[in-house]
Amino acid sequence: MKNTPFTHIHQKLGAKMAPFAGYNMPIEYSGLIDEHITVRTGVGVFDVSHMGEFWVKGEKALDFVQKVTSNDASVLTPGKVQYSCFPNGKGGIVDDLLVYCYEPQKYLLVVNAANIDKDWAWCNSQNDLGVVLENASDNTAQLAIQGPKTIETLQSLTDIDLSKIVYYTFVTGKFLGCEVILSATGYTGSGGFEIYMRNEDAVKIWDAIFEAGKPYGIKPIGLGARDTLRLEKGFCLYGNDIDDSTSPIEAGLGWITKFVDHKNFIDKNVLLEQKNKGVTRKLVGFSMIDRGIPRHEYPIVDASGNEIGKVTSGTMSPMLKVGIGMGYVKTEFSKLDSEIFISIRGKNLKAKVVKIPFL
Repeated sequence: MKNTPFTHIHQKLGAKMAPFAGYNMPIEYSGLIDEHITVRTGVGVFDVSHMGEFWVKGEKALDFVQKVTSNDASVLTPGKVQYSCFPNGKGGIVDDLLVYCYEPQKYLLVVNAANIDKDWAWCNSQNDLGVVLENASDNTAQLAIQGPKTIETLQSLTDIDLSKIVYYTFVTGKFLGCEVILSATGYTGSGGFEIYMRNEDAVKIWDAIFEAGKPYGIKPIGLGARDTLRLEKGFCLYGNDIDDSTSPIEAGLGWITKFVDHKNFIDKNVLLEQKNKGVTRKLVGFSMIDRGIPRHEYPIVDASGNEIGKVTSGTMSPMLKVGIGMGYVKTEFSKLDSEIFISIRGKNLKAKVVKIPFL
């Protein structure tokens, strides 16, 4: 297992550690609910150094990004970020990712930790345009500082005006004298920033952030709360809600799948046909009516007990105090307020399809 530059700190703080995506990662510190509420109401810090970072450079950098991703990167200007996915050539998804535009011939692709090797092999296999690909994953540390008290916590540590970094933008500059990337693409829906840094600067930055955050009740947050936070906002998790067998159209990601004349991307025709003809299943959000906690892979059934789908993500919402989840269902059951049932330990418990985000 790999360690991040912060692993020894997590262990010293008594975090519950577990393997995740080949890394030794903190799952929980003070407790999932406490950590979740900390991010919703104050400020929390996630070690996300396990994420992958690929640079794309060269004259054909934009052409390459346009080819391998579903969204239209031509609309990006330097300092802008875009959510996208890699179509896999078979109508499914290699991974979802963030595309950072540095300049017309330089892009940063931020990919999921569990898919770094797979994504790297995929990008290289599709590089017939002569672009320079650089895998910077092992040399880059990353912290996500999330919650409504994030700006107050961080502003004293940098001359960068954090109030100017709006959602899905980034800047480069100095943080505690260290060269960093500061972005606002949070996976919690509670505001905040991500700081990309060199490994050698990581501990210095961690210590300073926690000192500055003391007046705001700052806490380290584990991957357990990261999952419940993202689910309350209806953000997809690769490996649960999307994977190589799900299309972006089925997953409700049509908004990051751009069918424009100037962009020819992998699976464009397949996905366009799905958009025009419709799909047989759709990813929906649902809220429990009967008391119960939905979990990954639980069957979704109709009123007669016939299986109509599967839960992909589920939890008891710490903020709403009700079971919530996402799952694929037959299209006829995907309309808002449709009655569905989640099969939990042999009982079919009533739920209804609701609008995402839940919170």
